[in-house]
Amino acid sequence: MTKKQGVTLTACYLTNKTMRQYVIDDLSPMERDNIDSYLKRNLKAGPMIGLYWIVLPEELLTDTQKEHTDCAPFYFGVEVEREAVRFEFLVRSNAHLHCDCIAHATPEQRQHVLEFLDTMLDEECIRS
Repeated sequence: MTKKQGVTLTACYLTNKTMRQYVIDDLSPMERDNIDSYLKRNLKAGPMIGLYWIVLPEELLTDTQKEHTDCAPFYFGVEVEREAVRFEFLVRSNAHLHCDCIAHATPEQRQHVLEFLDTMLDEECIRS
C-alpha cells in the first residue's frame, strides 16, 4: 500500500485474484458528500447505496469483450464509503459474474478511469 497526501493506492485480495483499485481516503464529510453528489450526477447508480458504475466505452473494449455482446455493457465499480472512495480496475460484466471477458483493466481502460477521477477531483475541489 502506498500513501501520499491522503491518496492511497492499494491492492486487496479477493477469491485468489488480486483486486486492483485506486482509493482516495481521509475524506472529510463534506468532501465525501461532494464526491457522492458528483457520482450521482455523472454515473449510473449501482444496486446499493454508494455504489456506482463507470460504463466502459465501446472503443476501449478488448477483442474478447467486443465478442461477448451478451455480457455487455461493461463497467468499473466505484464505491463511496464513510471516509473514502474506491475505484476498481476490474472490468465487470452487467450480465455475468464469471466469464473470460471479465478482466483487469488494460492500460487504456485504466487511463479512462483515472481521467474521470482527475476531472471529478478538479471539479469538486477535492484536495485530500
